[in-house]
Amino acid sequence: MSLFSFAVPQNITFGAGALDKIPEAVSRMKVSKAFIVSGPHLNKTGLVNLIASKLEEAGLSSESFTETEGNPSTDTVEKAAAKFKESGADMIVAFGGGSPLDVAKAVAILGKYGGKITDYEGVGKVPGPVVPMLAIPTTAGTGSEVTAFSVITDHSRDYKLTVGSTYLLPEAVILDPSLIATVPEKTAAYCGVDAMVHALESYISLAASPFSDMCALQALELIGKNIRAYVADRGNAGAAEGMLLGSLFAGIAFSHARLGDVHAMSHPVSAFFDVPHGLANAVLLPTVVEFNAVEDIGKYYEIYRRVAQIAVSKDSFKPSMLVNELKALNESLGIPDSLKKVGVDERKFDAMADDAMKSGNIAVNPRKTTKEDIIKLYKSAY
Repeated sequence: MSLFSFAVPQNITFGAGALDKIPEAVSRMKVSKAFIVSGPHLNKTGLVNLIASKLEEAGLSSESFTETEGNPSTDTVEKAAAKFKESGADMIVAFGGGSPLDVAKAVAILGKYGGKITDYEGVGKVPGPVVPMLAIPTTAGTGSEVTAFSVITDHSRDYKLTVGSTYLLPEAVILDPSLIATVPEKTAAYCGVDAMVHALESYISLAASPFSDMCALQALELIGKNIRAYVADRGNAGAAEGMLLGSLFAGIAFSHARLGDVHAMSHPVSAFFDVPHGLANAVLLPTVVEFNAVEDIGKYYEIYRRVAQIAVSKDSFKPSMLVNELKALNESLGIPDSLKKVGVDERKFDAMADDAMKSGNIAVNPRKTTKEDIIKLYKSAY
């Protein structure tokens, strides 16, 4: 067994009514003013104001930035960071899906150390602790509340840059299933499959460990059991709980084991064509799983049992069964079956492959992957 280590250095509160624990969470941080980073939809629905009122209960005033977009850009980060500095706040509440959480992490860096987010691109470039953060996710998908990464689009390069540092882990996390009960159907589907991809890729990653495997398998079980019911009816409280908890475990898994070719390839799809991250992952997933099948060491069987929720003997299982199950799942969730259908232009495949090869996830994908392989996979998924 290879050497491995793990840590989950956060205070995490999960369950119905968890929002009522916000005052308790921020009181432990010993701060005086909050800066809420969120999106326009949550602002319009009044949920940002709800969070502000919960902060007031703890004696904290707050200001907010609610202009985050689907694939947040470096320009958005700079605007949010400037407003944070003007606010005089000394803590950040990251409230929303993966995009607001990514922006909040970037602002937490710039609010403490200044500069541009591109100065911190890569792993280990953040010099020390950042502005304290409380994360409150409103989708079951990204797991960003428990990951040490921020992914931001640099439109000047048509590139999704990643900043990685354990300093980016929010100090506290509030997970309340009621917040994901009104998510639009498509968002629920895209984010749900994204969470499943996190669990699947971390489970088969070359950097996987017994700890990450434990989290990944629990995530696959919860997501496989609940994703269909949750997308069909986001008001299904039991399914929402299962998805939010599954997303959490998947986030912990991939923060320790990284991901693979699906994520390496999906980032250029989003950066070049503004395709939602979860949708890009979902479309690419069956193609990459088929590509990696030759390196399967028995893990595909464990994934299949959990995703399909079908009892099948190990002797009768074939990797193609998992590939077909993932295609069927996408179809049942209304997810398109090709890159062409989501607006990707095949003339960009060479440039997209160059960007994909820059991802550290390529190195831990179970099958060795070249640029030529990436282009073939894009063509196959097209």
